[in-house]
Amino acid sequence: MENQSVPAKQRILAVDALRGFAVMGIILLHNIEHFNFYSFPEDSGTLKALNTTLWDFLFFSFSGKAYAIFALLFGFTFYLQSRSAEKRGEDFKDRYMWRLVLLLGFGFVNSLFFPGEILVLYALLGFVLVPVRHWSDRALMILAVFLMLQPVEWAKVVYACCIPEANPQQMVFSLGDVYPQLGGTSWWEMVKANFVTGQLASLNWAWCYGRVFQTASLFMIGLWMGRKGYFSSSSDEALGRSRHFWSQVLCLSLPLAVVMYYVKSFVFSQVEQPFLLTTLRTILNSWYNLFFMLTMVGAFLLLYWANEGKVQRILAPYGQMSLTDYVMQSVIGSFLYFGYGLGLHQVCGTTYSLLIGIVFFLAQLAFAHWWFRHYKRGPLESLWHKLTWL
Repeated sequence: MENQSVPAKQRILAVDALRGFAVMGIILLHNIEHFNFYSFPEDSGTLKALNTTLWDFLFFSFSGKAYAIFALLFGFTFYLQSRSAEKRGEDFKDRYMWRLVLLLGFGFVNSLFFPGEILVLYALLGFVLVPVRHWSDRALMILAVFLMLQPVEWAKVVYACCIPEANPQQMVFSLGDVYPQLGGTSWWEMVKANFVTGQLASLNWAWCYGRVFQTASLFMIGLWMGRKGYFSSSSDEALGRSRHFWSQVLCLSLPLAVVMYYVKSFVFSQVEQPFLLTTLRTILNSWYNLFFMLTMVGAFLLLYWANEGKVQRILAPYGQMSLTDYVMQSVIGSFLYFGYGLGLHQVCGTTYSLLIGIVFFLAQLAFAHWWFRHYKRGPLESLWHKLTWL
């Protein structure tokens, strides 16, 4: 999740609303996934068809895209904080690294409840912004593009082509290993399993399926976009430049997303070797998600600026407390679906879980609006800020 210490007077509400939109997508996905506990009741007939349709639609809309938006905005927030520190004559590097250590702590707490959380990954990968923070725009984008190309996966492609029978095990740790504890009635056993095996499985998955390189690349792209002012609407000139950029992005990314959708479907249907197929899935899906995510961001921002945020602005408070939202989702969601709590995984398929997710989202949204009428920062954001500036 992004750092949330940007002063209110400097906040860009369109970015906050975009972040809130991403959190909304994440909470809906987490609910239908039962927070990575893929245990569902048997359904039949119309309900089964509806469950399948809703599942496919939500994964098509948000899977791999919502987290990509967060990664992009993480890099942008780093730019805002660094620029603010430079104006005060300070180097933000040391304090930023301390903030990452604190974020790692929040991630460890979150991992107790949710196997598959991303705060630990973000905290670890956030350090890549330190050595590149003073690079030129050109050098920064060259490295970002190189990482987005998934170099390790291409090495796997070469390996698979040279040794066709090769099919090495990549997932040493699996989320399936914690299912007995997620479905069990012991909170303590669940916590122990999530903190060790669940977290290792999450990081293992991120490495094996390209999330590490994609996230680091998006951090850098967000930093680059911040330098260029492509999220700014502080003046007519800045707004015009931002609109022009995102219009171009939308016109380019939308057809590329469509092309990639059919290209990857064709490639996947032609490859039979398991190891090569898995590797190509990682590469092509990461590129497809990138183009789809840029299409969503471009459309969201252009619509926001076109109607002055009259509709999307409702999501801004939600986005301003994204760290609190995310951790709260894990704590409450695990109680709702796991065995130590209500055990709703036994009775809720996709449709009912989605309805719960919508209610969950609306409750969090209402809480965020209430909270910011009384306080400057979200609950965990306030704690993070205070610890940062000890």
